[in-house]
Amino acid sequence: MKCLVSNHMIMLPSMFRGIWRAAVGNLRTRRTPARRLVSTCDGVQVGLADAETIFALSSGHGRCGVAVVRASGPASSTALRCMTRLTRNLPPPRKALLRSITDPQSKEVLDRGLVFWFPAPHSFTGEDSVEFHIHGGPAVITAVLHALGSVPGMRPAEAGEFTRRAFQAGKLGLTEVEGLGDLIHAETEAQRRQALRQMSGDLGRLYQDWSHKLKRCLAHVEAFIDFSEDELIEDGVLNQVDTWVCDLQAEIERHLQDERRGERLRTGVQVVIAGAANAGKSSLLNTLCQRPAAIVSPIAGTTRDIVETALDIGGFPVLLSDTAGLRESPDLVEREGVRRARERVDQADLTLVVVDCAHLPSDAEQAATFLEGHLRSVLSPQEQPESVFPAERSLLVLNKTDLLPEEQRLELDWELRRVSGLPPVCHISCHTNEGLQDFLAVLHRSVKTLCGDPLSCAPTLTQARHRAHLQQCFAALAQYQRYRDIDLALAAEGVRLALTSLGRITGHVGAEEILDIIFKDFCIGK
Repeated sequence: MKCLVSNHMIMLPSMFRGIWRAAVGNLRTRRTPARRLVSTCDGVQVGLADAETIFALSSGHGRCGVAVVRASGPASSTALRCMTRLTRNLPPPRKALLRSITDPQSKEVLDRGLVFWFPAPHSFTGEDSVEFHIHGGPAVITAVLHALGSVPGMRPAEAGEFTRRAFQAGKLGLTEVEGLGDLIHAETEAQRRQALRQMSGDLGRLYQDWSHKLKRCLAHVEAFIDFSEDELIEDGVLNQVDTWVCDLQAEIERHLQDERRGERLRTGVQVVIAGAANAGKSSLLNTLCQRPAAIVSPIAGTTRDIVETALDIGGFPVLLSDTAGLRESPDLVEREGVRRARERVDQADLTLVVVDCAHLPSDAEQAATFLEGHLRSVLSPQEQPESVFPAERSLLVLNKTDLLPEEQRLELDWELRRVSGLPPVCHISCHTNEGLQDFLAVLHRSVKTLCGDPLSCAPTLTQARHRAHLQQCFAALAQYQRYRDIDLALAAEGVRLALTSLGRITGHVGAEEILDIIFKDFCIGK
């Protein structure tokens, strides 16, 4: 890159001198040698560092054919020797070795299985690690874990501690760690795809690229502040920073305008069944989840609270909620149920408005007018009853169509097509399952639109904390724009705050990285 300052030695400004002294001081600080503990296992003396070695069952609880017990830390080799009676060389790295697994104290054989040795730094955690692939019976697992606990320097791992060590060793970025967690908890195909993409680093690379751009912006602004009076900085440096900041703002803004697709896919689409009492809402819930999740009776007002169930609709996660029938009632309990139903509709990603066809006017034109008003009464927020209802976030489900004459149904279809602004209309019968497949196809398309395809577009936001930090980053860049021509120090602080906000997402931010770019781009001191 072109050198932006003169080619002679100069004094570092006070800010950079302080950072430099701290960096050199850290290098010069004498570290106390780590204490060693000498342990004897099967006649072999092994030195253990102060760092703790952790172990845990990594394959999940319950009976299974094979269970994996993992250990990570400096005592992993000790555990391997003690548990397999290896007195000479350790096994070849990452090669399976069939051995009898014994108790170090009693010398009893606990099981016979495969062991894998992963020397540092080529392991998941970056530390020495060992895996025992044993039979998955509860007694075998308990015995092996108890035996590992008797090895000096080892303790049971806490929740997420292996992944935490991988992050601290630089094996995984923070977004990759979150992707790994999402992959473990993924229940649908679309969730698996999104989590795998994030774990592979797509989202982290995007944020790291933005961080690199911000570091360069900050380095150039700081250099201009410190060296411009000495005429060591070329003209146009700040203009270049202005361009970079504007471009980055536009990228972040586009990234934020994703309509929460990634977050929705990660947590599940909130689909609410709403409508008048006794329209068949609970029957629709039971039909979709294929079990009697809600009580169904001919008595209006049977459902008085929210009934929820999780579904997989074509690979997309859905949290389906049945609600109380919307009507005026003297019953205090039912009124509370109606209030909760309206609150849930206001929060829904998609609302299924269920209507009993038997209660529609026989005239098609009057029926269309009735449905339009009914949709408005169900979907409009309580505090804004006259507002425009979100047709794109709803489906109109005409239930009990088996009770309608064929001619009346065709006339109603034709009339509804003429009404603009209506959501998609589905004719079903929960009694005969008529029209159910067509309804599921429409529901799947709506859910897919709300979530997007995790593989066909740029990486999307998956965590609420990502969104909050990116909004702070965007606001900090606006601070740069606001103070650019007033106070360059405050403008630089805006870039620094933006960089810090991004660093909170990825888990990486530091002053030494700014120094690296300054020395590289500006050739200070040569």
